[in-house]
This record gives sequence, structure tokens and C-alpha cells, in this order.
Amino acid sequence: MAPEHPQFMSSTGNHSFTNAPLIDSIDVHQIEVPDRRSWKNLFAYMGPGFLVSIAYIDPGNFETDLQSGAQYKYELLWIVLLASCAALVIQSMAANLGVVTGKHLAEHCRTEYPRVPNTILWIIAEISVVACDIPEVIGTAFALNMLFSIPVWIGVLLTGLSTLILLALQQYGIRKLEFLIAFLVFTICACFMAELGYAKPDAKEVVKGMFVPQLKGNGATGLAISLLGALVMPHNLFLHSALVLSRKIPRSVRGIKEACRFYMIESGFALMVAFLINISVISVSGAVCNSSNLSADDQKSCEDLDLNKASFLLRNVLGKWSSKLFAIALLASGQSSTITGTYAGQYVMQGFLDLRLKPWIRNMLTRCLAITPSLVVALIGGSSGAGELIIIASMILSFALPFALIPLLKFTSSKTKMGEHVNSLMIASVTWMIGSLIMTINIYYLISSFIKLLLHAKMKMVGKVFVGILGFSGVAVYLAGIAYLVVRKNRKATPFLALTSAAVAEDCNESLSHLPREDIVSMQLPERIASPADI
Repeated sequence: MAPEHPQFMSSTGNHSFTNAPLIDSIDVHQIEVPDRRSWKNLFAYMGPGFLVSIAYIDPGNFETDLQSGAQYKYELLWIVLLASCAALVIQSMAANLGVVTGKHLAEHCRTEYPRVPNTILWIIAEISVVACDIPEVIGTAFALNMLFSIPVWIGVLLTGLSTLILLALQQYGIRKLEFLIAFLVFTICACFMAELGYAKPDAKEVVKGMFVPQLKGNGATGLAISLLGALVMPHNLFLHSALVLSRKIPRSVRGIKEACRFYMIESGFALMVAFLINISVISVSGAVCNSSNLSADDQKSCEDLDLNKASFLLRNVLGKWSSKLFAIALLASGQSSTITGTYAGQYVMQGFLDLRLKPWIRNMLTRCLAITPSLVVALIGGSSGAGELIIIASMILSFALPFALIPLLKFTSSKTKMGEHVNSLMIASVTWMIGSLIMTINIYYLISSFIKLLLHAKMKMVGKVFVGILGFSGVAVYLAGIAYLVVRKNRKATPFLALTSAAVAEDCNESLSHLPREDIVSMQLPERIASPADI
């Protein structure tokens, strides 16, 4: 029997590593990838990509998709195409980070950055998790209202029951949960494919909107940022880099390369389905709101379209079944997004703080933080106020994205962390260009919107000067934070990459070829007492 050389080390609060393995026995729920050369291995890797793709078709996406289609018809489809292509590259990098290093993004942040920057990054990541959970709460409430005429504020309270649903699903194992998520994704896809059949958008205009970039006016810029924020989400980077650790892959050069390749294929397929759904939502909204037979009330709804108004609009224009299909898709989206958001929150807290909570405690905390603002806005502002809150949450995600994206780019481009699996020069250049584009758009919109607000604000000059100083100081802090992450050099190497002896590395690969991460498993699946048969 080969001597034990633990591949994954457990970390402590002072960023040091011990030689204690994270697990003593193989978990019966783990998905084992055979150590062989075969395309059939792809099926063992299928699953994490669909959990990640849910974040690209959550109620926040539907809200921004509906508004972009209603206000600009098909003109912003190119944003969805650009964001989806960028998402594939970025999500593949997140998966590679987990596969190669055996640690997810939040754990790398804890070991790499000093205490203060690490704490700030954790706070921003937690805000992102809450911001992604708000649309899920409101979207589920709207769906319940459409299907069963339940008031929105009561629907917000009922979404807390999704916590119990999630805990009930966890006991059946990660594989069955992944199949459920995939089923919900294809349910959403089928509903919107049927909606396309009802709406019949102009195919030529749709293709033109996807491949001819247009951005007319400050309102279009705001919606473009919301689309980017709703598609490329910061919490998804933490999630994907952790989900891939649920597989037991051969710890060899060939095994790691195969895992990276198959995860990219799996992510590409899942994100393609999500892309088609987003295109369908925008196309349906654009076709309906630009129809020649709209009534005056329907035209007014299109001017400020949200998830709740969309149901009544579809029912008036396309018929009752169209409205029901939209509600079913929205309910499936909201409930499946609950699972991925909860997992992301668990990994963020465990990674940044080395703090592990029981799943139901973490789920309730995240849910309460999302329900509180949603309930207040729903009671005060009604469905229109709740719709505005979704747009705000999407923009928060977009502004928070650099604080997850830059560390990911830095880590995956570092040879000390990734070894021979480091990003190529071309991939690194493309991803930095994508990140720079997103950050530039965010900063431009932030500054231009703030200046416009100051110019039209009804206050004295002294007040405008004071608010201006505070506002631009905040922008300066935001830019300084981004600059710090970009300029700072990586200083920590991945522990197992320090193994230089070929004999030691061979023994390590042989004895730990199927060693899973216990902390990732325990967060996804509750502990179960082994039966005599299992033993």
C-alpha cells in the first residue's frame, strides 16, 4: 500500500496548512471518475454546469430581459451573446481553478490576501449572494401570484418554505439533485420555446440584434449593465470552483487535463441552453411590446415592464396559456436558483472565514436577509417597487463582479498556483479584456449617473458640493480597491505544487487519486449513518 500524502490540506485561520487529510474514508455518495481514456467520462462530469447555469436564467435575468425587449426590442441581444461567451470562458477558468488546485476561489482568497482585504472581499461576496437571492424571492412571489392569485407580500413570506424543500432534497444525494436542476432548466427552456411559437418574432431582426452592437442613450447603458450583472455573477465564480470538487478525479496530468476539458464542454452545453432561454425572453418581450394591436393599457405596461405585468401582458396579447407557461417557468427558475444561491453562500463563508454552518442555518440566514428588503418594498411599493428592486440587485452584482473576477484571473494566470495548467497568453489576454470592458462600463455609468443626479437634484449649491465630494470619494475608493487587486502580486503557492520529487508525486497520485473534499461533501449532503451493507 502506498504511503499517504494528502492531496488536499485543511487550512486554519492563520493561513497555514496541516498534514491532516480532510477525510478518512470514501463517501458512498461521491461521483468517481474512472481512470481511463474515454468520451464516456463526460457523463461523470455532467451536473455542476447546470447548477451554475441556473444563475444565468434566474428571475433577475427575466426582469432585465423583459425590460430590454420592451424598451429596445432586439437591440440589446448582442449584450447577451457577448456576456454568454464571456461567461463560458470565465466559468471554465473557475472550474479549472478547483480541479487543478483542489481548493475553491474563496479559499484561495483567504490564503492569499491579508486579513483586512480578505474581510472586505468576504463582505462584498456576501452582499452579492444576498443581491442574487432577492430576485429569486420576488420572482417566486410573482409566480405564485400569477398561478394562484396570492398577494405578492404573502408570496415573499411563503418563499421561506423553499428552505425546507432544499433540505428535503439534499438527503437524496448530489447526483439526483443535479438531475432535478437539469430537469428544471429544460422545463424553463420548453416553456419559452412555446412562448416563441406564440409571439412569432421577426427572425431577421433577432439575428441583427445579436450581431450588430447598438447602445442608444443612458437608459440603454443602464440596462446593458443590468444584463451583464444578471449574466456574469460574482457568486457564480465561487460556486463553480467549489462544485467541481464533488468529483473524484484521477490526480494525474492526463486526468486533470481531461477534467478541465470535459468541464468546459459540460459548461458550454448548459450555458448554451441558458443563452437560448435569455434570447427567447427578450425576443418574446420585444415582439409583444412592439405589436401593432396593443391596447392603451398594454402599451403603458410595456413602458415599465416587470415580472408581474409581463404575465398579464402575455395573457392579453397571446392568450391565457402563454401567461401560465411564463408563470411555470418563473416558478421553476426561482426555486432552482434558491439551491445554487444557498450553496454559493455556504462556500463563501467557509472559504473566506473557515467557518462552517449547518446548511439549514446558512439557508435561513441568507433567506431572511433577502426576504426583509423584498417584503418591505412589496408592502410599500407593490409589484412595481419589487420589480425596481430586482434591477437594483442586478446592478449591485455587476459592480461587485470585479472583486471576484480579478482574483480569479490573477490566480488562474499564476504558475505558482496552477503549474503547467496556467492560462495561456491568449486566454489571459482575452479574459483581461473582458474584465476591463465590464469594469469600464460600470465606472462610466456610475460617474455619469451620479453627475446627472447632482445636476437635477433640488438642493442648494453647498449641499450639491458636499454630496459630490462624498460620491466621488466613494468612486475613488472603488477604483482603489480594483487597482489593489490588479497590481498586487500573488505570494502564496498551492501546497501540492511544491512536490517536486517524481517518486513522491507518483505515490501521491496513486494513493489519493480518488480522495474527495469532505467539507464540500458535508455542505451538500447531510451526514448519514452508514449501514452494515455500506461498511
